[in-house]
Amino acid sequence: MNEHQLWAYVDAAKQRFKTLSDRVWETPETCYAETKSAAAHLEELTFQGFRVQENVADIATAVIGEAGSGGPVIAFLGEYDALAGLSQKADVLKQDPLVEGANGHGCGHNLLGSAAMLSAVAVKNWLEETGTPGRVRYYGCPAEEGGAAKTFMVREGAFDDVDIAITWHPGDIPGIVKGSSLANARVDFTFEGRASHAAAAPHLGRSALDAVELMNVGVNYLREHIPDEARIHYAMIHGGGISPNVVQAYAKVRYVVRAGTAPEMLELLERVRKVGTGAAMMTETTMSHQILAAVSNLIYNEPLGEAMQNNLERLGPPPFSEVDLAYATRFQATLSEQDIQQTYRARGLVEDVRKPLADFIVPASIPPMPLGGSTDVADVSWVVPTVQMWGANHAIGTQLHSWQAVAQGKSQPAIKGMVHAAAVMAATGADAMVDPELRARAKEDLARRVGPKGYVCPLPPAIKPPVAEMA
Repeated sequence: MNEHQLWAYVDAAKQRFKTLSDRVWETPETCYAETKSAAAHLEELTFQGFRVQENVADIATAVIGEAGSGGPVIAFLGEYDALAGLSQKADVLKQDPLVEGANGHGCGHNLLGSAAMLSAVAVKNWLEETGTPGRVRYYGCPAEEGGAAKTFMVREGAFDDVDIAITWHPGDIPGIVKGSSLANARVDFTFEGRASHAAAAPHLGRSALDAVELMNVGVNYLREHIPDEARIHYAMIHGGGISPNVVQAYAKVRYVVRAGTAPEMLELLERVRKVGTGAAMMTETTMSHQILAAVSNLIYNEPLGEAMQNNLERLGPPPFSEVDLAYATRFQATLSEQDIQQTYRARGLVEDVRKPLADFIVPASIPPMPLGGSTDVADVSWVVPTVQMWGANHAIGTQLHSWQAVAQGKSQPAIKGMVHAAAVMAATGADAMVDPELRARAKEDLARRVGPKGYVCPLPPAIKPPVAEMA
């Protein structure tokens, strides 16, 4: 293995970040409510000697730590929000919540933020010990799961002076994220009608719940006439109460509308809004809608992707042990064949031999693969050259947003994959710090992909982070 000078700095600091990851795993908090998790990250930034900024973009759980002076600004993006309803005991081979219905780290963001800060600490220590000019920043970003915090942070100028942004996402096969994500918007549709006695005077009532149901039916018919990559999802937020003998005067449904680009997403959202208007007309109710959050589609940066791929190839896959392989084999037995094959397809690979953990990396020759989901990293990628990688933290086939992902979140393979990702990111950050040509090519590539129209924020100008709405 051809050693990179940053890897020793990562190795020297890694133990504290295992502790940080475990600490965040144990206090799972969702969208904009990550008070304990943000406090833990802030505490570690202070311990490590960063200059800290709280309440970034008027978001109480967003933090920045900066170190160094002069030179370029290299940013590492971290996250620490969990998911609702995914509480799960660690290392248990069956679904067994710690607390029934509580939160859990089903997307590995306890690992994500810890590795990103570990990378920033390694670069900070390297800058100090070598006297290299430059500034390194850690961005503690809340509410990636549906809250679009980074989009709000971009809109408020938090990334205006950043030269390069680097991040990663936990997963099961390590490789560079080359494909685009889907732009999306999260919107509440509220219907108001008139209550009445459902038996004695039903003709006097105007049902908001009927309007929601009609809207859902209309959107289901709309699905036949949208682009192939577009997606529409919904959840009932308020069904009008628990009394079926009362005509429900109030109901609310939350929609997520996704499409390949932000303009396409906004066009599709307008079609969904028209369906809601029609449902209100049919039921003689009134409809209002509120955009809670929105994100753009992700832009890949080829020069940075090649630089990160080079570091990944130099490092190789994580150093999993026989004990790690046995652990992962037991978890892989809880997965379906479809789960396992989906993982390979998503990375552009074909399974040849069944492996519980990745002892390989995705080759550079694999073309970009669509991500399918959405991320607010995308909005950073429109204004700053951005690169990210998939990590190797779980048994191959583990689906994100599952109890199996939560259960493996404190395991030895998860932590080894976290440190491995930190090493790749730190090396890429240091390369960008000392190589002005790499930074210039990255900025040229971004300008070409963004085009002359530049970045258009998908958020309406007046809306604020949906802290109360996402509680």
